[in-house]
Amino acid sequence: MEFPPNQGLDQEEVNEHVADAIEENEVVLFMKGTELMPQCGYSRKALGLISHHRDEYETVDVLESLDEYRQALSDRSGWETIPQTFVDGEFVGGSDILEELEERGELADTLDGSNQS
Repeated sequence: MEFPPNQGLDQEEVNEHVADAIEENEVVLFMKGTELMPQCGYSRKALGLISHHRDEYETVDVLESLDEYRQALSDRSGWETIPQTFVDGEFVGGSDILEELEERGELADTLDGSNQS
């Protein structure tokens, strides 16, 4: 399936993809770019913080349909900025929140998910 440049995906399709990614992965990072090529500093920072504590996590590149992903994620988290991290289906935050958790020594436990109440 091909998408014309800058057309983006259908909002319903993006909503479904976001819901599936959050439901099917213990940790998922919605980011600008890919794991190998992050396309913004905040996404790169979030990726680095997560990968420091976890080997297994999912990333979703939102750039193919940025406006639709921003809407779908905002509906789930109440947060408009990207990147966004979800653990066990719960919104954790963006790179700033991950950095605060890391500074307090709480990021590893947060990303472990199963230790949360």
